[in-house]
Amino acid sequence: MSQSKLPALILPIDPHSCAGGSPTRVRHLQLELAVDFTSHTLSGIATWQLVNPESATEIFFDVRDLTVEAVVTLDAAGAASETRYHLGPVHAVLGQALQVALPYGTAAVRITYRTSPTAAALQWLAPDQTAGTEPFLFTQSQAILARTWVPCQDSPGIRFTYEATVRVPAHLLALMSAENPQHLNSTGEYRFRMAQPIPSYLLALAVGDLAFAPLSHRTGVYAEPATLPGATAEFGDLEQMVKAAEQLYGPYRWERYDLLVLPPSFPFGGMENPRLTFVTPTILAGDRSLTSLVAHELAHSWSGNLVTNATWNDFWLNEGFTVYFERRIMEHLYGREYADMLQVLGNAALHHTITELGATSPDTHLRLDLAGRDPDEGLTEIAYEKGCAMLLTLESLIGRPRLDAFIKEYFTCFSFQAMDTATFLHYLRAELLDPEPGLEARLNLAAWVDGPGLPANAMVPSSALFGAVEQALARLAKGEAPATLLPRPADWSSHEWVHLLHGLPASLTVAQLGALDAVAGFTNSGNAEILMAWFSHTLRASYQPAEAAVEKFLRHVGRRKFLVPLYRALLATPNGLARARAIYAEARPNYHSVATGTLDALLGEPLAQH
Repeated sequence: MSQSKLPALILPIDPHSCAGGSPTRVRHLQLELAVDFTSHTLSGIATWQLVNPESATEIFFDVRDLTVEAVVTLDAAGAASETRYHLGPVHAVLGQALQVALPYGTAAVRITYRTSPTAAALQWLAPDQTAGTEPFLFTQSQAILARTWVPCQDSPGIRFTYEATVRVPAHLLALMSAENPQHLNSTGEYRFRMAQPIPSYLLALAVGDLAFAPLSHRTGVYAEPATLPGATAEFGDLEQMVKAAEQLYGPYRWERYDLLVLPPSFPFGGMENPRLTFVTPTILAGDRSLTSLVAHELAHSWSGNLVTNATWNDFWLNEGFTVYFERRIMEHLYGREYADMLQVLGNAALHHTITELGATSPDTHLRLDLAGRDPDEGLTEIAYEKGCAMLLTLESLIGRPRLDAFIKEYFTCFSFQAMDTATFLHYLRAELLDPEPGLEARLNLAAWVDGPGLPANAMVPSSALFGAVEQALARLAKGEAPATLLPRPADWSSHEWVHLLHGLPASLTVAQLGALDAVAGFTNSGNAEILMAWFSHTLRASYQPAEAAVEKFLRHVGRRKFLVPLYRALLATPNGLARARAIYAEARPNYHSVATGTLDALLGEPLAQH
């Protein structure tokens, strides 16, 4: 079924952007930025070329904590004219609407502005917060933080191409989600071009003491010099991942696929910025055991970057497909049994999230209603793992070949476009469900999309490799000593150790934890996923040998996935609030606003001033 046979794509109005009701849209950005590490600000000029401006008398942009210094309009010849503009009332989450009048003949709008030193998208790091001796800047625009460093139509349903000129200190390298330099130049001025249209949340910038190592003709790694050798070894399979993805769902459309390893304060595991995925150093385990995260971000080059959720209510369309795709890549590279372990761990995380949110909560639906809320509240395992589980269930009903053909055609048909849930369901029915009477009922589609929790027909993943782990857990439960049944740490993958830790009872004593630690060396592990699972037990039992490691982890790592549950576990311990606040007061400058926004609320309002 071609796109032309679908009804016209009438996307819903985005509740998180004032541009949803704007009578005209942007199509291309010319951006000039000067990066000031002393004042922690960007000085910018954003020139937006418009789509059909002759049909409108005004345009709306999203801004948050920006100082707008001037706004002019440009005609087709580039001649500038002053124009009226107005900033709307301030909303704590959404920021403000910038309303600009468009005189007849307008072709573009030029906005001169400065960012705030506390702009939520920007993380300014001092040298002692990095792996080297120089300061560092990186952005995190998803979900609606692009508006804190560029005045824009900050909705995932609006796409644009861009070019940029960025001026930085001459000894630092600038990178963007665009065509990138691979070496320093002598001037500190860098020019960028992104020829494929992207939504604003994929606009990204990083500046630091960075070096580059190629991995293949189209893949490579950027990192601070001290981090680069380990990162190069860790990501040695990157080109094979790209090839595997192409074999599954069609050609890679973004030319290069490079990684940037950020300092530890990065709040996510990864961010799928086109051409330049940002990744956390917490996946540098030394054995490539956590590189499924890279497969996930690579899969976003199709699911999310190529076909994008129209609003954050449709977030599952980005993430559910991406998790499914990620595990297919890992299966292609490392075998079905390896991918099965990832499915089991993901399923466990999904059940944990459903328990936390409440089995009847509307936040456990795939199609969300986040109007009036921060869209980051929808960033849960529901979108990721429930979305993947629906696709696994569909695969069980129709077989992989049919599902693969459907997904590949879906990416092709809607490339560089937005997709909302209603339109996707229409396409799914037309392509797969309606031609086979009764299939939609067997899939239980409505329960997946608009029902709470997990439908009764959800597939229950299993793992043959976890069989030995289950046996070890059963023998431990009978009182056998860890030294008699657990293998050497190198004999199991990190996934097997994490599964063991997840399966241990919550009632373990300090002595029992010590026996486990003596065999497996959990407290001194270099694997962040193992540490996270281990610390949940050590905090509960007040296991003293791990306390220094917990505090070091919380002070060093900024990944929100780890921080929130660890601080919650700390709060549940005796004197936990005082201890958590003491650690947080010291660690907070290392965290991005995406993390501190959650942790300030968790640990108490007074901490927001630190």
